[in-house]
Amino acid sequence: MHVDRADHRRRRHCHEFVKRLAAKTATLKAGDPGEGKTPLGAMVDIGSVERVQALIADAVSKGARLSSAGDADGVLIPAQMLDGVTSAMKIYSEESFGPVVSVIRARDEEDAIRLANDSEYGLSASVFTRDAARGLRVARRIRSGICHVNGPTVHDEAQMPFGGTGASGYGRFGGNAGIAEFTELRWITVETKPGYFPI
Repeated sequence: MHVDRADHRRRRHCHEFVKRLAAKTATLKAGDPGEGKTPLGAMVDIGSVERVQALIADAVSKGARLSSAGDADGVLIPAQMLDGVTSAMKIYSEESFGPVVSVIRARDEEDAIRLANDSEYGLSASVFTRDAARGLRVARRIRSGICHVNGPTVHDEAQMPFGGTGASGYGRFGGNAGIAEFTELRWITVETKPGYFPI
């Protein structure tokens, strides 16, 4: 029997990553933001919580495995992690706008790029790697307005052009790109001398 050592190593690393992510998820409780004792605050309203719960229930009913920091309490919902998310689940293509992370397993780099681009949205993406040159190559192939190599998807600076592709909107704000988006460029001339026409 042939054993692909690279594939075995990749699976082992993936298992270890998911195990550590689940452990971190379990620490991310939700509480009153006024007290400042928990990393997560409240959702916008109870409808938002119900929507997140429905997406989680749909994924679990279709085979995803849930790791959680606890159950929702009113508008407070602690961190949730879904492992084994597939395209058959609503959360694969719908944004939850809640404290939920989905683990979608890729076979290899090409499959990871395909999965990253399999969305109508394209605001921000991240690529994590020990090889920065490889990270840049992958980042160039992901269709998103922003892509960070070895950094989180949430990263804004005043001089950065911020905006997405696809259903994540159009245009940019921030820095010179933002000025250009809100500027209508015109050209006006005034002749100060009689014109010269060679004909």
